[in-house]
Amino acid sequence: MRSARAISWSAGHVLIRACALALAVSTIPVVPLGMTGTAIAQDAAPAARALDQSAAQPPAAAEARGTAPAAAPEITKIKILMARELRDLPPPLSLLDIPPPDDGLGGAKLATADNNTTGKFIKQEFILDVVENEKPDALVADVAKMVDAGSAFVVVDAAPKTVLALADALKDKSAIIFNAGSPDDRLREEDCRVNVKHTIPTRSMFADALGQFMAWKRWNRWFMIVGPTPEDKMLAEAYRRTAKRFGAKIIEERTYTYEPGSRRSDGGFEQIQQQMPSFTQNVKEYDVVVVADEGGLFGEYVPYRTWDAKPVVGTAGLYTATWHPAIELWGGTQFQNRFKRMNNRNFRELDYNVWMAVRSVGEAATRQKSGNAAKLIEYMSSPEFELAAFKGQKLTYRSWNGQLRQPILLVTGKMHVTVSPQPGFLHHLTELDTLGVDKPETKCKAFGK
Repeated sequence: MRSARAISWSAGHVLIRACALALAVSTIPVVPLGMTGTAIAQDAAPAARALDQSAAQPPAAAEARGTAPAAAPEITKIKILMARELRDLPPPLSLLDIPPPDDGLGGAKLATADNNTTGKFIKQEFILDVVENEKPDALVADVAKMVDAGSAFVVVDAAPKTVLALADALKDKSAIIFNAGSPDDRLREEDCRVNVKHTIPTRSMFADALGQFMAWKRWNRWFMIVGPTPEDKMLAEAYRRTAKRFGAKIIEERTYTYEPGSRRSDGGFEQIQQQMPSFTQNVKEYDVVVVADEGGLFGEYVPYRTWDAKPVVGTAGLYTATWHPAIELWGGTQFQNRFKRMNNRNFRELDYNVWMAVRSVGEAATRQKSGNAAKLIEYMSSPEFELAAFKGQKLTYRSWNGQLRQPILLVTGKMHVTVSPQPGFLHHLTELDTLGVDKPETKCKAFGK
């Protein structure tokens, strides 16, 4: 005796077979009365021959009928040039701070890869070229040739004088320069050029970022130590401006002039250990030591060696930076990891400054869906342009001097401490304009703003 399940299966099987038979019958051609099988074959033959001939027709015949396949869109190639002035700079105090040979180039490579990741979807290809020379005049000539060959976007790591020479050499060309290496305020002020944008902050921006934090901490009495180089003196002037701006008082300034001798030899640290307490003795009551040592001659010797136990800020101790290898905020972890996989080293400040410049070009090209240099340069200068740069908010270029607005990090050797602008420092347009020279203060006339 079969079970109900077996009976059900049998009935279903019969139904399936019936449906299959009906389908087979429906596919049999209906032959009019009197038409033989030969006639059927003859009647179908012309259609088959037409199908075969259509498939065998060459593309020219298909094109004549207007059925040619659409041609693939042409890829727009956008050339970006990185220009490096090879300078003989003094070695840093710490072996950990020796710059790699490709400092800055690593950031350019990562940004180019990022641009191409998006560009491939809209038929854009970004090409990175590099020129470098230790002679400024030769570098300027090489860059001018590359611009004439189609490289309209030039990212520069060079001395301020070389940046100005490049700007003047390219002033009549459809090209834009991104200054990624010089923080001189004069490049954005009295010596500004309309064909130069700046991704590295100015000294006044760095000083204001530090000054806001010291105001928040109520470290209002400063003891400032200034190095002997021209860059140190310009940074010290920026600190004086910041102190006046935020109501701090510089109790005393001293210039460091000691010759420490062979600092890395046996006994060198003992010499420093004796010099620094003596140098910082007999200062009126103060809250914080502010160090201006861009040359890197002595600053790292100040923390833990002052006569009075005080915090140290400036170019040593707590210092300002555009980027730091320990940043994990705002998606920074995956950003750092991508850089390390590509370059096999940590992400440095110059890398980040260059990355922002190259990404600015990529962002403009994506938004405008164009590779036209004049169009992209105009767009980057407009209020509509904004750059996502792992800083927690959009970055834009100031219309009056070409400076990129951005938050500035306050960090130690291993960790970030805070980010400026600090809470409570307000501005009618954007809090980022509380850092550095604001529009009413600018001496730049080139932009006509």
